[in-house]
Amino acid sequence: MGRFLMETYAVVLPVVLGYIVWLLKRQKRDRDANGKGTMLQLIEHHDRYMALGHIPSYALENFIEMYEAYHELGGNGMVTEMYKEILELEIRK
Repeated sequence: MGRFLMETYAVVLPVVLGYIVWLLKRQKRDRDANGKGTMLQLIEHHDRYMALGHIPSYALENFIEMYEAYHELGGNGMVTEMYKEILELEIRK
């Protein structure tokens, strides 16, 4: 019985570990895609409101929430500079 368990363990363990590695890679791919999509939205909003020279209060709140989500996903410093610029804009209601 002990030998059967060891043989089963030797077969099942690599399969389970392979599945876990596949899941982790898939999660990373999804997280990277989410981060990139959020970054592109932040850049688009930054360019739009910088060209206008002002930002509506609702858009600023949205930008801040997107930035925080992007930052939690491991975003880079380029968007942080854009965030600082957005915060300096005139806020309109």
